[in-house]
Amino acid sequence: MSVVSKRSSMTFFSNAADHYCHRIRIVLAEKGIAVDIVNVDNGRKPEDLATVNPYNEVPTLADRELSLYQSMIIMEYLEERFPHPPLLPVYPAARAQSRLLIHRIERDWSCHVNALAGRREKEAARDQRRQQLREGLTAVVPVLREHEYFMSDDFTLIDCVLAPLLWRLPSVGVQLPARQCRPLLDYADRVFDRDSFQASLSDYERDMRDPV
Repeated sequence: MSVVSKRSSMTFFSNAADHYCHRIRIVLAEKGIAVDIVNVDNGRKPEDLATVNPYNEVPTLADRELSLYQSMIIMEYLEERFPHPPLLPVYPAARAQSRLLIHRIERDWSCHVNALAGRREKEAARDQRRQQLREGLTAVVPVLREHEYFMSDDFTLIDCVLAPLLWRLPSVGVQLPARQCRPLLDYADRVFDRDSFQASLSDYERDMRDPV
């Protein structure tokens, strides 16, 4: 019997080190959704994964007969199916603005974290990415002085996308200047202290900050 068919609840195929999977685990924990998480090692993928995702990759969500992949599609599906607590604004214009901010995070910051985590580039190129990431994050510090979370006083999908990147900064060799980036570091601490964030962490992710 397959992994999916054994389960009556939702199944999430997740990689313990992948920040795209991490963001979905935060949403699942924030909304208190009952889910079976199948940890997928890139070198050893369960046969079921290929049956529910033609690309045989994570993140993948199987909910009865429905199979979804691509992190934003999964997160927005969870937001619509489980609307409480809401993680997107009510009004269409504000929702569009949130999606645009997430897109900018993807374009401007996720690419650097992905490349640095991959360790395939020469050190000079990696140092350039670290500098670009530091500069980009430092530039948003004034925004974080105005709200408790990113551009909002409420915790949203934007925070679910940004928090896994901030958590990974030490592991990819990016150190933010404490004095200049204090509002950003305080923001990160607020997000990291949330019960949902703590519940979302894999053992691998915990070791990124608390190595044995």
